[in-house]
Amino acid sequence: MSTSFELAASIREDLGKGATRRLRKQDMVPAVIYGAGGEPVSITLAHNQLMHSTENEAFFSHILSIDVAGKKEKVIIKALQRHPAKPILMHADFLRVDMKVKLKVHVPIHFIGEDVAPGVKQGGVVTHDLVDVEVECLPKDLPEYVEIDISELDIGDSLHLTDIKLPKGLSIVALAQGDDHDLQVVAIQMNRAALEDEEELEGSEESEEDGDSAEEDAGE
Repeated sequence: MSTSFELAASIREDLGKGATRRLRKQDMVPAVIYGAGGEPVSITLAHNQLMHSTENEAFFSHILSIDVAGKKEKVIIKALQRHPAKPILMHADFLRVDMKVKLKVHVPIHFIGEDVAPGVKQGGVVTHDLVDVEVECLPKDLPEYVEIDISELDIGDSLHLTDIKLPKGLSIVALAQGDDHDLQVVAIQMNRAALEDEEELEGSEESEEDGDSAEEDAGE
């Protein structure tokens, strides 16, 4: 993983709703670090620094480093609360990482080959049913993203979770739950407008045939 993320934080001792509101007015984000057998630690982060980091897709699938009062913690982000109407981060949850213990993380899916897929060239439309997938792996094997090649897909074709080619050391969490969790990831379908035009044309042809039949019956 070529991208790295380092955040600076301070320990938050003043807790409660009032303290949280004051922090946000100071452009700070309340957060918590927990897990890996350690005690939860309440922290604060600079809003602009955290917001800038979240604008990078890779932030959500990387091992992050948080400097908490001089002590660096390796973590992954587990939850991020945003304001429902404003571009404001409200709270963040970080999970400590043990490099010897597998973790479960949602990583983005990158689709390649769309521009050369036969189905697209024939006017089909690509539908993405999933944009990320939850994988399980050791922290050292965590990928920035996984790729799905759709360059061979025709109209009506689709790919499922079992079609994702994963790097060594990774497994897809959903597939461990059984074959009925092999979800569709992507498909190429006929363009709806083209389909409606085709249906209208077929309907028109059927009407003409019915009209011809009626005229023949009348002539008899």
